[in-house]
Amino acid sequence: MLRQSAVEDFNEHAFMDFSDNSIGVNFVVFAFGALLVWGAGTKLSKYVDLFADRTGLGKAFAGALLLGGATSLPELATTLTASYSGAAELAATNLLGGVVMQIAVLALIDAFVLRGRPLTLFSPKSSLLMAGIMLIGLIALASAAVASGELLAWSGVGIWPVALFAAYLLSMGVIYRYEGDPRWEPRGEIAQPPESARDLKDAHRHAFQETSTAQLVGYFLVASVVVLVGGVLVAKTGEAIAEQTGVGQSIIGATLVAFATSLPEVSTTYSAVRFGAYSMAAANILGTNSLEIALFLPAELAYRGGAIFDAMQPSASFLAAIGIVVTSLYLWGILERRDRTVLGMGVDSLAVLIVYIGGMAIYWML
Repeated sequence: MLRQSAVEDFNEHAFMDFSDNSIGVNFVVFAFGALLVWGAGTKLSKYVDLFADRTGLGKAFAGALLLGGATSLPELATTLTASYSGAAELAATNLLGGVVMQIAVLALIDAFVLRGRPLTLFSPKSSLLMAGIMLIGLIALASAAVASGELLAWSGVGIWPVALFAAYLLSMGVIYRYEGDPRWEPRGEIAQPPESARDLKDAHRHAFQETSTAQLVGYFLVASVVVLVGGVLVAKTGEAIAEQTGVGQSIIGATLVAFATSLPEVSTTYSAVRFGAYSMAAANILGTNSLEIALFLPAELAYRGGAIFDAMQPSASFLAAIGIVVTSLYLWGILERRDRTVLGMGVDSLAVLIVYIGGMAIYWML
């Protein structure tokens, strides 16, 4: 009862509580938050692209670290809020479901934005393959944690979330080091962005040629804050709508809330593709997904009901397995680089969508 009272007191005083609103009001707030995310998210990818050009940071690493980190702010806020309020299963399945959801985002961008040639044809970067391999390793570790449960805890913090966060930091170091000195480069045709994308990028560089790098960083931080505010509004109203419809935490976390918190990735990836920054678009998704796994540590710190992996259902490991499959499909597309489309998208994107839809249907039955 004390635990329940504390949770209710927290929710009552949290400005992010929308459960007392009607579904109609929550949908309006959801739409408003989505507009904030979309508007600011389309700016983020342009700022990061310019920053990477000026500093020589590398498009794949900048996309994975800076763009992935900024677009993960709503996931962080949602994870902390859900974990603190005792909804550990919602927080955890949101993270694993978000991994699958965001790879599907790449497929949808391929299908509806870059029609005619596959998205992976425009991403001949070996560093993207490295980022994908690191991500698969992280997801596999998370799956092992779900299957085994917590093995060792100290002061309420388990060893698995700490190990996952350490593995994430190691993976970022590997990607940064590898992009600066790649061991091999792709051969054959290096597809160039469409002329319209090059013109758009040149126009944007010209518009910001008088803007200092420090000012550019300031713009990036402001846009990140707007994405955070909009993303939290979207995520929290999504949770309230889920509660009002009476659907279970695990399903809602893997679908509706995962979609809601993925809106920043949708907007930044869409903008990056239109902007011609194809490698950054893919790296944004891969980097965001890696950070999703690392967020199990803040979720563990916020959750006071024990070890977060002990609160998860075994079926969550199925989500992790689907995440590995769809990531592998995109690595296949980047490596093979076939200039072939089906229904306006790459074969790899079509395979991702089939696996996503089929996987979610199976997970629903589980």
